[in-house]
Amino acid sequence: MHSLRVRIGMFGIALLAGALSPTAAQAAPAAPALTPTVEERRLDQAVPQEILRRSGFDDVAPGFARALDGAHSYAEARRTVVRQGSALWRRAVDRAQGRGPLGGDLSRDDDRPLYWARLGMTRDVRTWEPGFGLGEERRGALLDVLERTSRGETDIRYPGHLRRILVTGFDPFTLDRDIRISNPSGASALALDGTVVRTAHGPARIETAVFPVRWDDFAAGTVERTLRPYLPKVDLFTTVSQGRVGRFDVERTNGAWRGGFADNENLSRTGTVPVADPASQPQWTTTTLPYTAIVAARTGRFPVYDHTEVTEIPAGGTEAVVRADGPTAGSTARAGGGGDYLSNEIAYRATLLRDRLGLRDRLPGGHVHTPVLRFGAGNTTEVTDPEFVRNRVDIIDQVRAIVTVAADAGLRG
Repeated sequence: MHSLRVRIGMFGIALLAGALSPTAAQAAPAAPALTPTVEERRLDQAVPQEILRRSGFDDVAPGFARALDGAHSYAEARRTVVRQGSALWRRAVDRAQGRGPLGGDLSRDDDRPLYWARLGMTRDVRTWEPGFGLGEERRGALLDVLERTSRGETDIRYPGHLRRILVTGFDPFTLDRDIRISNPSGASALALDGTVVRTAHGPARIETAVFPVRWDDFAAGTVERTLRPYLPKVDLFTTVSQGRVGRFDVERTNGAWRGGFADNENLSRTGTVPVADPASQPQWTTTTLPYTAIVAARTGRFPVYDHTEVTEIPAGGTEAVVRADGPTAGSTARAGGGGDYLSNEIAYRATLLRDRLGLRDRLPGGHVHTPVLRFGAGNTTEVTDPEFVRNRVDIIDQVRAIVTVAADAGLRG
């Protein structure tokens, strides 16, 4: 995720322990429908509607709303959300990987139909007024399970006989700057999910998930909740986001600092990255990806760099300084290699979790920044063009190649 030098680089409600019975749900106090979020309100603009129409995903939210209206209890509503959230993820993956109908003239590599269709579904849940009592906590739980299922978080499955790789991407962001934006990291996640790559150590299956660009979701632990069950079981992981123009970066160091750039809800958060057990929280974490091998390999048309720069306040100092070769002893983080936005934060959280699980010495993992995805010259209004598609396809192919090289060099025989 681009962080403007890479400075720019749900709801925190846990799932209910089990589905409530219809009787209990009907007895719950009613809560008024909620106002659509900033993110959901963008959905009514012309560009999102065109993207949905030209991909065939314009039927997702209306079909979901009809199914939701047919639910007569919280338990039925939850089953509907699980079923249709999971179906949206599978539909997006199938479209990206050439299965099923194209649905329109947008290329299959496009990640935006999933993003905008999901927002239509979350808005439906948020504004739904069922015929039974739906308290605030239960509505929040429905939104939470919809986020998880439609982002691939509940769809991660590995066969026992293959090596295991976990890759994550992000939603589009900076949509008030250009609402047409696509995120190649999210597109890569859709293209790679469930695929098998051939490595020097045998075939490896890639599973993926896509994260929101929202500070508060990260503070609520969405990264740790998603990754914790799988990191002890996988052979390699990498978080991926959109970074700098014209280049890939393997980010060497991640910092424990939020720089405040606005997220997809137009919210800003500044301060130390909030994690569990802050007393033992380090200022820096580092990649264990085989960056030397990745940089040396011929993975595609974009150059790939071992990016070591950070911004720190040196021990005993008060002013932030840029260090080309990583942090110095005792310094305080102000930006990791991936900046001080959610790119850096997902890398920090994932690698900190790796370390806290005692996996640092055996699990290759870190963060890769893709090039910024650009439209063709002169295109300021169209939602797609040939150069835009070519750039996205080339980035996806290079992400796949980088992951394969990382597995070749990082996995143990």
